Amino acid sequence: MSQHFDLIAIGGGSGGLAVAERAAQLGRRVALIDPGPLGGTCVNQGCVPKKVMWYAANLAQAVRDGGGFGVGAQPGAFDWPALVAGRNRFVERINNYWDGYVKHEGITHLRGLGHLVDDRTLEVDGNRYTADHIVIATGSRPLVPRMPGAELGITSDGFFALKEQPRRVAIIGGGYVGVELAGVLRALGSEVTVVALEDRVLWLFDPMVSETLGQTMEQEGVRLHLEFAVAALEQRDDGLALVPRTGEPLTGFDTVIWAVGRAPNSAGLGLDAAKVETQPNGIIKVDAYQNTNVPGIYAIGDIAGREPLTPVAVAAGRRLARRLFGDEPNLKLDYENVPTVVFSHPPVGRVGLTEPEARARYGDTLTVYETRFTPMRYALNAHGPETAMKLVCAGPEERVVGIHLIGDGVDEMLQGFAVALKMGATKADLDDTVAIHPTSAEELVTLKVPVRRPGENPGAAPGE
Repeated sequence: MSQHFDLIAIGGGSGGLAVAERAAQLGRRVALIDPGPLGGTCVNQGCVPKKVMWYAANLAQAVRDGGGFGVGAQPGAFDWPALVAGRNRFVERINNYWDGYVKHEGITHLRGLGHLVDDRTLEVDGNRYTADHIVIATGSRPLVPRMPGAELGITSDGFFALKEQPRRVAIIGGGYVGVELAGVLRALGSEVTVVALEDRVLWLFDPMVSETLGQTMEQEGVRLHLEFAVAALEQRDDGLALVPRTGEPLTGFDTVIWAVGRAPNSAGLGLDAAKVETQPNGIIKVDAYQNTNVPGIYAIGDIAGREPLTPVAVAAGRRLARRLFGDEPNLKLDYENVPTVVFSHPPVGRVGLTEPEARARYGDTLTVYETRFTPMRYALNAHGPETAMKLVCAGPEERVVGIHLIGDGVDEMLQGFAVALKMGATKADLDDTVAIHPTSAEELVTLKVPVRRPGENPGAAPGE
């Protein structure tokens, strides 16, 4: 005999927890299916443990820089096992919190792997459950390409399982994960090489940001091999080797990390049994309201292929529950102008359109403002990464349509400016805001002279 719920969420990560929590708060009977510790990738093998290690790397850099400020700090041997043990305790506390919270909210936690039997029925470990609404929020997993020797590399999941610090590391991929792991490992003393197919790291970001980050990474000792196509991994006498399609191999590594993207966790869900449509890559097709092609079945988060970020999954899940149960039938998540941060060294932040994207949309009505400077954090050091900032403005009113930042503290400052952009702020609105001095953030409200691009009319006024 099956047990019936108003809503069942498959996946105990950010999206599944968010939709289950809000539905329960709205008085509905809710179940959550997940075989592992609650929190999903973000808590267990993503954002949270990554950020702990990012802070450790920042502290290591601060020790290195302390002498310039008269602080008697000397770099010593780094204790990787101590960091890992502390990080794991922190993650475990979050897991325990979610276990208690789910129970407190009256959500039934079904521990196991669930799959659809039909469009209203799920099976978990031989038991069947039915629901009026089923939300698929199973997330994604690190992608490993098919090639000879691919199994010699580890993914980001494997990185978080490392018991000892790798000394000579090759990271394949120059996106979010690749540059984040490269920054952490290099700051903690590892020799790091990054290879990528593209001609710059963070190729989907504004060119100013990605080019500045690439230069900074090289200044910090990270070796970049761009437009490098890996054809195979090999175990050689001197260590692991990256064999390219053309050219000489890179060799001598003790660890190789795959950071080439993620694949949706859609296999084994019984989507065919419920006739849920997917794209060829396994991503579930949804509309603007998270509806699949099957009434009563929804998908949120990475599995739906829209902005694979934790806060996006949370926001989509909460809105979906309110739409279904909170008398808000038109509520949906607006995916336009979603801010994001990369916890590289230094961090990167963006919201809105890149300059090339904005130029394609708005043409010659674009006005761009930029600045570069060394923040006061490095005033007494012989070295330190530059901060770079860009405002992309459109039309004669100079509405801000893109903000792009790289440098110390930009991860924290972007949130407020994202609100301004979302509300339609203009350059004049930023100019009319009193600056907070001395900060890096003040640069965004004190930019004066627009930059010119090749081919632009130097005599044209902004917006002409």
